[in-house]
Amino acid sequence: MAAENYDVIIIGVGSMGSAACYWLASRGYKVLGLDQFNIPHEQGSHTGQSRIIRKAYFEHADYVPLLERAYENWEHLETLTGKQLFFHTGLLYFGKPGSEIIRGVTTSAELHGISIDHLTQQQVESKFPQFIIPTGFVAIYEPNAGFVTPEKTILLYKEEAIKAGADIRTKEAVIEWRKENGTVKVVTNKNTYKAKKMIITAGAWADKILPQINTELTVTRQTIAWAHPTDQNSFSMENFPCWMLEEEGTGCYYGFPALPGNQFDGPAGLKIAHHYPGKITDPDNVNRQISKEDEEELKTVFERFLPGVNTAELTMKTCLYTFTKDENFIIDHLPGYDGAVTIACGFSGHGFKFVPVVGEILADLAIEGKTDLPIDFLRLRRFQQ
Repeated sequence: MAAENYDVIIIGVGSMGSAACYWLASRGYKVLGLDQFNIPHEQGSHTGQSRIIRKAYFEHADYVPLLERAYENWEHLETLTGKQLFFHTGLLYFGKPGSEIIRGVTTSAELHGISIDHLTQQQVESKFPQFIIPTGFVAIYEPNAGFVTPEKTILLYKEEAIKAGADIRTKEAVIEWRKENGTVKVVTNKNTYKAKKMIITAGAWADKILPQINTELTVTRQTIAWAHPTDQNSFSMENFPCWMLEEEGTGCYYGFPALPGNQFDGPAGLKIAHHYPGKITDPDNVNRQISKEDEEELKTVFERFLPGVNTAELTMKTCLYTFTKDENFIIDHLPGYDGAVTIACGFSGHGFKFVPVVGEILADLAIEGKTDLPIDFLRLRRFQQ
């Protein structure tokens, strides 16, 4: 059978891949998106009902210009589809005065003119009495923050890509790929395809499908929990913000308002999670069973910081993080392929808010060979320094 031909093949149609499919197809290119699972699915990193979105980026101030563009592109997708994806609940940060979170949020806000409010303990207690604040902690409130919905976003990008002419095929696993005679050839368990360019956005499977790059990617198993507040109204989107709390040596805990199950994908209730490397795992052999240890860790977080929550019965799920050594993303051309192969991987548990801008960047890199958006700090060469 002769190989089918495309302008661009995208391997992995999850968060970044679905957005890239849309941006390319909307520009008139013949696009093929391949995913080994359904779209969306719960095997990787992009499910779980909600993801925090924020601008005062404590991880690295250089992300802020990308977030400015991401905010514009979130609005574009909402306008295009007529669906709300960004819910402006505000975001509370808690930490000790010298903690990474507090220092980083303050630095990013000062550098880029982002509106934040430094709250006294009395102000937090008055406005957000749902929290118990640890002794010695300070609080910062970012009003232009909130959460976005991952499953709905991926589904909408896929649908809009198809409307624009993209060919997206699910339950089709890539067996091998190679560049030959100036084109990229991809062999799957169902067919063979050729294209001028290829984008790999394979998430936790990136290491398995990419040739050896000059840095390692580590996949970890993470857990998420939902519980029911005793007073639903106190924890509703109208009265309760998203939040992040850093404790020294244990990473960051974060959470969301209680979301009604009839309006949002996933369990009803108040969601929390731990932003910290979990147990290293193989994405093809993840232990999806919830242990007593998993349950107790997140139950303790509810009890310590949010006492108005019933922890007698938790709903829990697993997901995957893919960490780089410095916990910053990798977005670049794959070395040795003359710009024919673009990669986006290693989102290290904080990438979803960037989906609309990463999709645009990947389309730029694949077709133009460059992008005007500032991604130099995310290129592979940083690992050679």
